[in-house]
Amino acid sequence: MKISLKITNIILFFLFAGDFTAFPVNFPGTNAHNATRQIVISHCVRTFVIGRDTLIRDAGFLPAYTQKDFSYKDNYVSVELNVPADRGETKYLFELKGKPFAADQPLTYPFKEYTNLPAGNYLLKVYLIRGGERKPCMEYSFRILAPFYKTRVAYLLYLAGFILLVWTIFTVWNYNFAKQRYRLEGIINKRTEELLREKDRTEQLLANVLPKDTADEIKSTGKAKKKKFQMATVLFSDIQGFTRIAESLNPEILIDQLDHFFFYFDSVVEKYNIEKIKTIGDAYMCAGGIPEKNRTNPVEVVLAALEMQQYMIKLRNELTSKGLPVWDIRIGIHTGPVIAGVIGHKKLSYDIWGDTVNTASRMESSGEAGKINISGSTYELVKDFFICEYRGKMPVKYKGEIDMYFVEGIRPELTEKDGITPNEVFYIRLQMLRLQDLEEYIIRKLEEELPARLYFHNLTHIIHVYTMVELLGRAEGISDEEMLLVRTAALLHDTGYLMSYEAHEKASCDLAIDILPKYKYSEKQIRMICDLIMANIDPFHPKSKTEMIMIDANYNYLSRVDFREVALRLWNEVKEFRDEIDFEEWKKEMISLLEEFEYHTATARKIRDVAKEDQINIIRELVET
Repeated sequence: MKISLKITNIILFFLFAGDFTAFPVNFPGTNAHNATRQIVISHCVRTFVIGRDTLIRDAGFLPAYTQKDFSYKDNYVSVELNVPADRGETKYLFELKGKPFAADQPLTYPFKEYTNLPAGNYLLKVYLIRGGERKPCMEYSFRILAPFYKTRVAYLLYLAGFILLVWTIFTVWNYNFAKQRYRLEGIINKRTEELLREKDRTEQLLANVLPKDTADEIKSTGKAKKKKFQMATVLFSDIQGFTRIAESLNPEILIDQLDHFFFYFDSVVEKYNIEKIKTIGDAYMCAGGIPEKNRTNPVEVVLAALEMQQYMIKLRNELTSKGLPVWDIRIGIHTGPVIAGVIGHKKLSYDIWGDTVNTASRMESSGEAGKINISGSTYELVKDFFICEYRGKMPVKYKGEIDMYFVEGIRPELTEKDGITPNEVFYIRLQMLRLQDLEEYIIRKLEEELPARLYFHNLTHIIHVYTMVELLGRAEGISDEEMLLVRTAALLHDTGYLMSYEAHEKASCDLAIDILPKYKYSEKQIRMICDLIMANIDPFHPKSKTEMIMIDANYNYLSRVDFREVALRLWNEVKEFRDEIDFEEWKKEMISLLEEFEYHTATARKIRDVAKEDQINIIRELVET
């Protein structure tokens, strides 16, 4: 039996020697220097219990003896020793290293228990003290495992759970915040839309009372300046015998009918960009050429008067067929300078003043029912568009006698087959008048904004090209519409230098697309104008006579007698905008252009001032200044 226990001790020593803290001990058959990290159990141990497991019973080793890790629930340890024969002289020392309290004192009884041990590593040593000598009895290393909720994994799970909780709270808070913000944004958007609609309605009402520019000026500064217009065309209309008609009609019917045809008049003046001034009783007053200056206003006002006349003829026929009193109007028109502005502080009113207004009123009062009576000054501006009948002179206060004309209608060559509707030729002629307004606007814009470093592609060059296309166009016999398009293209072809030097042709087209609709150019016309502008890009491949004219006019400087001075201006401009090129390289480019360029129209070839070879020699001999 003793031999088998000894063998078992040795086997257990080797099994567990690598798992426990070294404590030198002595027992039979074991060297103290080799007894490290081992389990030592001698015959002095009767019972050894950890938790629910009994490791030693009656000095016999049980299978559970190999266990070193115990559950946190098995935090109870008890050791019972065999009582030696000399019981009274022996004491027992129990040491549990790792226990969070002071070391035990030697006991006189052979039993010791430890309860509620916290999780951790422990080393239990038991000694027999006899005659002052301490002999090892037992040494055992074990570990009480922490409960799962106190393990590292658990703490990681707690951290993950905490993060998840924080994220969930943040997500819910963020969702609620977004939901609340969305709700508030919806309310704000709704209120904003309502305010914008109300603002639009207010501005529309204001626009019906005042011109847009004037209304904007009042909104920004609180007042509007008076402006003088050198050429405005004023129209007065008045119902013939309105007092007699008013006496025979029901007031509600009278006002409804009056409102009905005044509403039509409003649509007509809006169509022709004419400004309605006011109505006084049965009188209707409007003016063309304000608040935006234009040269077409005499023609447009007469066109509007003709439409009003046709409408009243139709209305008269309807009233006659129903046996109702006949409405008929007199219309008077005069062109001259006016002063326009806003009067009043609470009830604002846009009005015009001057002799032109008085003369237009006299034209109306001196006219006849169903007729359009115009002054001599208006006649001179519209005679190329309308047939007019001279009817004599009329005395006007402070003006003397003024010639008067009845407008009979549009000239036959300018109307469609119905004899009333203006045809395409009419509108082309009208566009030629608008071209003068466009010319004034573009020249003013170039004078104010064109860079001073443009020594060649400046306003002088643009006006020269603008003049040359008209000269070449007339010599080549192009149509009125072609002349309109090529002159417009020439006026705009270098406006792109306001935005870009290298890609100025494309920039000029963009500017044309933005500006020309305001001057009543159609989309088709704008596309053709852009094609004319882009035709100036080398290599030249003109597809039409107008493109040939455009190119020849733009490069007319290549054959001029002042070519040396022009070339130097061009070089000074090039070195301002093209850093990558030197003088000699530029000269090579110019010589190549002169050698390859040929004028496309017979007129341009005929009026060439200097031969190509002479101009090439000028470039070769040119010295940078």
